[in-house]
Amino acid sequence: MASVVGKKIGGRTYYYLAESARVDGKPRVVTQRYLGTAEEIARAVPGGEPASASYRTYGDVAAVWATLTRLDFVRRVDEVVRSKPSLGLSLAVAVLHRATAPATPIGQWWAASPAANLVRLSTVDGLWRALERLTPARIAGIEETVSTAVLETLDDHEALAVDVPQFAVFAPADCTLPSACREVLAGVGLRVTRDGAIPLASRLYRRDNAPTFAALTGELGPATLVFHAGQAAQLDLGSRSGFVGSVPLTDHPELLTQPASARKPVDPERFAGLTALDTHALVDGVRRRVVLTHSATLHAAQSRAFADELATTTRELDGLAAALAAGTHRGDRAQVHAEIGRVTRGRRIERVLTATLSGNRPGGIRLERRVDTAAIARLDDEFFGKQVLVTDRDWPVGDVVTAYRARTHLESTFRWLTGPAITGPAPRWEWTPPRIAAHGLVSVLAATVTHLMRREADRAGMNLSVRELLDQLAGVGELVLRYPSTGGRPRTKRLPTERDPAQQALFSLFQDSR
Repeated sequence: MASVVGKKIGGRTYYYLAESARVDGKPRVVTQRYLGTAEEIARAVPGGEPASASYRTYGDVAAVWATLTRLDFVRRVDEVVRSKPSLGLSLAVAVLHRATAPATPIGQWWAASPAANLVRLSTVDGLWRALERLTPARIAGIEETVSTAVLETLDDHEALAVDVPQFAVFAPADCTLPSACREVLAGVGLRVTRDGAIPLASRLYRRDNAPTFAALTGELGPATLVFHAGQAAQLDLGSRSGFVGSVPLTDHPELLTQPASARKPVDPERFAGLTALDTHALVDGVRRRVVLTHSATLHAAQSRAFADELATTTRELDGLAAALAAGTHRGDRAQVHAEIGRVTRGRRIERVLTATLSGNRPGGIRLERRVDTAAIARLDDEFFGKQVLVTDRDWPVGDVVTAYRARTHLESTFRWLTGPAITGPAPRWEWTPPRIAAHGLVSVLAATVTHLMRREADRAGMNLSVRELLDQLAGVGELVLRYPSTGGRPRTKRLPTERDPAQQALFSLFQDSR
């Protein structure tokens, strides 16, 4: 959080831009930048000495609004909805809010953000009530017209079908209305662009009425199906066409033992540390193209996670062994076996650790455990960092990987846009079907706009997630100077704050593209 603070030193006030954060659970100023005295600020911005000064983020709101403007969002939506007052403008503001401040109530955001200076809207009061007029037919029409605008900016119109099962939950823990408690949204099926994973169409479904994965993707229209290993069992890959997905590593042990020299770098600029073996194997009885990938980043992360898991397991087993030896644990062999099973659950742990019991009577049972270092080495070499992708597409390996990772990018985006702290219609328990539909549309459109921005940044050499992109843009701020009234309305001037080169390049990218 940023704010302008004044410090009185020697009878004079000096202004600083202070960045605050919670450190060890307590608010602390983590950085501060000197702005000057009131006289110095006044000289920098003609108009006399300001009565007050405040800081606010600017770059994220301006960049998202520039992207919405470039898509001609308001006009396109109004042509579909044909409603007065303009629903297109209300929907655009809702998308702008969701993309830049999803955890802040919209009224509070509107009062503190620069949105009111960019958008010709007098108030956001009643915005959610207005969006309840979006019928299913209108929502479908809006998605179609926005997707047309998006595709006009792309050369590649190839589409992917992706399921995001953990989209949002609409029943809070303290809900009081039985009808509201039943309104629990489990997930969303999406048709997205292959280039950038930009959502084009959506199909929301409830947990108590979820379609099968195959049926869901069939509703989204022609697209290459993207799935993960857990969904592979729901599909008959032997007869299906048009897919990119992963299958369990254990289905192809012959690939896991291939030497590292068999893999080739995929694309060092796009995928640092990623290598792949492009070959063929039997999948559901049919010889298919499979790509064994190895990510150095994923390998390191999985290795660390396994080391932590193994350390926790051995510590608990050692504690159990000590309790048995001291006689404080007097369970019989069946109880001790059950305790060992609880501690060592997980296939990876069972590969490298053995626990042996001796003695039969309670109080006389002893436990010994052994970690097989050779088995750890084999696990590290054969499994960590690897995935087996299967596809019937003849795309370059890099495009296969990009298509498969679309699901991961979308899940990350929606965790942020629709997480538990996200604000929507208030009070929270009034989740009627029209509000759920509006909330889903706003979230999907926010993902559409921000993924389009992410694609443009990626083409400019800035490889960022949506959250990283907007965090960088939010670092572009402005100092708002308010001057005393001279009889009319108080005068206000906005002064851009300093930007580092990365922020400036990113901000200019979206301002120049309008």
